[in-house]
Amino acid sequence: MEEQPIISLKNIDIHQKKLLILHDITLTINKGEFVYLIGKTGTGKSSILKLLIADEKAHGEHAEIVGFDLKKIKTKQIPFLRRKLGIIFQDYQLLAEKTVFENLDNALNAIGWKIKEERQDRVMKTLDMVGLSTKHFKYPHQLSGGEQQRVCIARALLNEPELLIADEPTGNLDPITSEEIFQIFHHINKKGTTVLIATHDFLMIDKFPSRSLLIEDGKIIDSGL
Repeated sequence: MEEQPIISLKNIDIHQKKLLILHDITLTINKGEFVYLIGKTGTGKSSILKLLIADEKAHGEHAEIVGFDLKKIKTKQIPFLRRKLGIIFQDYQLLAEKTVFENLDNALNAIGWKIKEERQDRVMKTLDMVGLSTKHFKYPHQLSGGEQQRVCIARALLNEPELLIADEPTGNLDPITSEEIFQIFHHINKKGTTVLIATHDFLMIDKFPSRSLLIEDGKIIDSGL
């Protein structure tokens, strides 16, 4: 069976505040892969992720993700691109005055789920996937850091994304909690979702080995696993 790219970059330059930080980047990630993006702070990991979610402009020969051409994408198309993605940041970005359930319900409502019962069913199923269905009534401040990150993972999974992108998802967590979070990522991947994680967490990479893309000296070195 022919492999299908979900991300395809060819000869792409990536800038940060008009400064060229990555030159002539070429990479392909196929559907169903689990890939780590690694490298020292400041090497451009977050800039690559920003490019993929259309927060940065693509310069170069070819840049495509989940069927969208990042070189030609118009502003009004960006929300439709992001509906195909699940995006997880290091800072949880949860609404403090809303419960876990309300945080997720709001997210679904914002992307066009108008029927309340359908939203409720989807929220509870997604919370169950990350082991938080019994804490749907709690507020973010009542949760541990690991639980808050699980809520963020649930939020990212609400729309059954083709691709899950995480930027340092365990940066604020202890090793035991980090392992639980990575187990969730691998479980999601086994169900068919492609996963791309930018991380410094080499302990977790050792525990859950997979293909790694190392950014070094402005280039990407592919482990090829």
